[in-house]
Amino acid sequence: MNLFTIPSPSSLWTTVRSGGAFHVACSFATLWAFVKVLRMLRWRVKTTQLLGPPRTSLLYGVSRDLAISQDSGAIYERWATEYGVVYMIPSVLGQTRVVLCDPRAIAHFYARETRTYVQTPLSLALLKASVGKGLLWAQGETHKRQRKALTPAFSNAAIRKLTSVFYDSAYKAKGKWDTVLESSKDGDAVIEVQNWMNHISLDTIGIAGFSHDFGSLDGKRVSVTEVFDAFGSNKPSAANEIFILLASVFPIILKIPTERRNLFKKLSITMGQISNELLIRSRREKDVNIGERGQESSVIGLLIKSEGQDAELYMSEEEVVAQMKVLLLAGYETTSTSLTWALIELSRHPDVQTRLRGELLAFGPDPTYDQLKANLPYLDAVVHETLRLHPPVPESTRLAAADDVIPLSVPVRTMSGNMTDSISIAKGTLITIPIGAINRSSTIWGPHAKEFKPDRWLTEDGIGGKAKEVQGHRHLLTFIDGPRTCLGKDFAIMEFKTVLSVLVKNFVFEMRDGPDTPVEVARGILPRPRVVGEDGTGVPLRIRRYE
Repeated sequence: MNLFTIPSPSSLWTTVRSGGAFHVACSFATLWAFVKVLRMLRWRVKTTQLLGPPRTSLLYGVSRDLAISQDSGAIYERWATEYGVVYMIPSVLGQTRVVLCDPRAIAHFYARETRTYVQTPLSLALLKASVGKGLLWAQGETHKRQRKALTPAFSNAAIRKLTSVFYDSAYKAKGKWDTVLESSKDGDAVIEVQNWMNHISLDTIGIAGFSHDFGSLDGKRVSVTEVFDAFGSNKPSAANEIFILLASVFPIILKIPTERRNLFKKLSITMGQISNELLIRSRREKDVNIGERGQESSVIGLLIKSEGQDAELYMSEEEVVAQMKVLLLAGYETTSTSLTWALIELSRHPDVQTRLRGELLAFGPDPTYDQLKANLPYLDAVVHETLRLHPPVPESTRLAAADDVIPLSVPVRTMSGNMTDSISIAKGTLITIPIGAINRSSTIWGPHAKEFKPDRWLTEDGIGGKAKEVQGHRHLLTFIDGPRTCLGKDFAIMEFKTVLSVLVKNFVFEMRDGPDTPVEVARGILPRPRVVGEDGTGVPLRIRRYE
């Protein structure tokens, strides 16, 4: 006896013709519910049922608690201590997420990303709406092809040539700050540094990636920065947070024209216009052979090359424009945020700042690319400690596209009370990697994990055994790992080191209201630091010349 009868297309059409729109809706609802029930039953059978926190909301599970928290990483870490290195959390409208806090499990996960573990429908919708079908959006073979096409622009040889661009931007900012200080009676000035780090990052990616100077350090009005800044001043409302949570289940509601969605649309249009203008100019230069020598290995040169129909790694015009949008967004948002956090930490820890300045001054002239990589250990330590404590992207969630078994480094207790050293994951399972929690975990990084201690990077035992199990750049998940490892990692680190070396060598930084000034996390496109009480993403620091 059939308990469920799935309506055929012909029977639905017969119902429609009989004028029963209500019955059609009911039929579709029944079919949808039936499929959902089957998937739920399969998921329960195929997925290891783990312990985890109880839901605090019938509608949102624990998702809203995480969304509004100033330190979601601390929450994830607390749950890992209580329930084990992998656990389940209740999410929106009855969904469940599996959270991985185990180094071995995370390494397994990242090794299979883009194939077994893919972007969620929400992520795909957001990325397509903001930056298009570029490297961040692409998956599987498409991602592999796009990444391979762009890789030469981020090789060591390519970045070595760009070091002078990083210095030029840093010294341009230094010159502007010198002018501000010259007009100061007290020899110091309060400067909103995050805005300046944004200008440095934008001008740098413009010149290094597209051979175009946006001129934001010279005070030129740049349309894209106005949109970026609008995200910082647009404080997400409670209604918007709820909207995004619900969109994780029903991505189609992202089409509703909320204020934040309109900002993303405006950002996409603005970046698209800039990208098209730069492409037209570069194509023209290529046609008349007046492009700069070596342009073929630059980002813009590689993109133009990939447009050729006979290109081995062909990309459509839509994909080319999307890559430019991705690079603009990543170049603006991530490095500028990291530089701002570094200046905050150095202002909070004057002893670290003095020691770093001492290393830079003792070294003498501006270090070359190879010297920045190998000959300034304390600079390297400060940079990586900043990246450890303040990853620009604090967590990532993926969807299992196939069944999988994830091994664990330590066994966990399941909901049934049994111990297991591996967990089964069913297709359709949501997996979350709490990057910030792993980077700051006391279990992994030791008792001083929450403190800014660059020295941990300088001694043999500074990084403990558990941290060494984390597979990622320098045992960090900041740049993730596997096939989706950040392509611009070395570019970002070199820009970070270059700019920080120039600024610290020439200026002394202090928190405007003292070393204990509270700093919170504000929501821009990505989370950004903000001094409590400031508008937007303001980080005012007191600055004076180092004499």
